[in-house]
Amino acid sequence: MADSPVLRSGFAAPSTPTLRNRRARWKDGRLLLGVLLVAITALAGAKLLSAADDTTAVWAAGRDLPAGTTLTSGDLTTVRVRFTSNDAAGQYVAADADLKGLVVTRPISKGEFVPREAATSQDETDRTEMPLSIATGRLPADTAAGDHVDVWVVPKDQPAKMLWAQVRVVQIDAVKGVSGGSARRQVLVGLDEKDLSRLPTALTLMSSGEPVLIRRGR
Repeated sequence: MADSPVLRSGFAAPSTPTLRNRRARWKDGRLLLGVLLVAITALAGAKLLSAADDTTAVWAAGRDLPAGTTLTSGDLTTVRVRFTSNDAAGQYVAADADLKGLVVTRPISKGEFVPREAATSQDETDRTEMPLSIATGRLPADTAAGDHVDVWVVPKDQPAKMLWAQVRVVQIDAVKGVSGGSARRQVLVGLDEKDLSRLPTALTLMSSGEPVLIRRGR
């Protein structure tokens, strides 16, 4: 039996629709997702590194230091600490501080951070210490050892008078008392020899008035 004649025309058989564009778009989407993931990972890594660098270098005792030790870099070691605030960090001697002439005023154990209040210059160790009882509303709330303050007194029915200028706060105790009106701070200030001449007058004025501490700046 003869084969049936094949009909031919001028048109080619219809071709299968291509999926090239659809696959390309799917690949582009996956590439975009990959780029996005890389960017997120890089950003997270940068934040972690930034947090890791959020530390402060301070001096710590490399050995037990008795009171009266003149500090040198050989007595100390540098440690990096993440403090909760600048005020907390400011209570210790920074690792970039000049140690020349600093003397330990109390024993410091090996590994202990060196407090600012326990490391003073030789001149300051020779000062006379004057205790003051200050109402909490009459000194800056964040006053700390190492600050320099002007000491004023407000006698009853008299103008305020400055007793000493820029004396160093050697030590300050926690708040004493119950309420704002009665709460007080016990503050120890260091007086130079030249300041002692005003001591009798200062004691007389403070017997009838309240001392006030003014801090010009740190």
